[in-house]
Amino acid sequence: MSAIDKRYDFVFLFDVANGNPNGDPDAGNLPRIDPETSRGLVTDVCLKRKIRNYVGLKHDCTPPFEIYVKEKAVLNHQNKRAYLALDLKPEPRKLPKDAQKARELTSWMCKNFFDVRTFGAVMTTDVNCGQVRGPVQLAFAHSIDPIAPLDISITRMAVTKEEDIDKERTMGRKAIVPYGLYRCHGFVSAPLAERTGFGSDDLALLWEALQNMFEHDHSAARGEMASRGLYVFEHENKMGNAPAHTLFSLVDIARANGDGAPPRSFEDYAVTVDEANMPQGVTLHSMI
Repeated sequence: MSAIDKRYDFVFLFDVANGNPNGDPDAGNLPRIDPETSRGLVTDVCLKRKIRNYVGLKHDCTPPFEIYVKEKAVLNHQNKRAYLALDLKPEPRKLPKDAQKARELTSWMCKNFFDVRTFGAVMTTDVNCGQVRGPVQLAFAHSIDPIAPLDISITRMAVTKEEDIDKERTMGRKAIVPYGLYRCHGFVSAPLAERTGFGSDDLALLWEALQNMFEHDHSAARGEMASRGLYVFEHENKMGNAPAHTLFSLVDIARANGDGAPPRSFEDYAVTVDEANMPQGVTLHSMI
């Protein structure tokens, strides 16, 4: 896999209709919200989870596209595989004293696990494989407009025990956002990619995952979610040709009509990119 030698920054747009994009366990699993602005929030780890799930589905969690952080994974068991592969004996919570062997352990984890070499990982558990700072980072996503979460009552027609047949049906709650368009900023560092082995195939897979990850994440709780925009700014060199915030400001999202009605679809917005003011040495790729 060839190494990447350029920096990338990107704007990712996605929306939700009648679903909960990221529940807050500290608030009864209601959609996350900024209390000062009422704009919706989706955490970076929520989006990384969906990327991991997509990659795991596509490559059946086989090297070099295994997933380190996955459901019911026992991290000590994952780490121990690196020691077995390199014929090393782990000491509780300690890396080998030989610096070269310690680097080989971390390198083995990067080579085999997509999410380790992409997002990084803290692998200093009882079976210590070191720490990795990942080249790909995501910020929190926030909705363009304030959202109005709804807490809807639902009932279950079936019962668990026979003696409950004539009793009142079980009541439950379901939290949804009627509609929300979310914006997320992301970053890809070439110097950090060199350290983890994140290469061109990994980068292509990242773009693919961002475009398609919601297609394999449908559920009743999440309603309808879709990727709506992926604007990738490619720099000419690995250190970059312009600050990320300058590039992000070129992507503008505005309401397509001025009737004041709450947005209920992606067509209620107009997305424009000010390509005329693109900094020298930066190329825009509109992937969605």
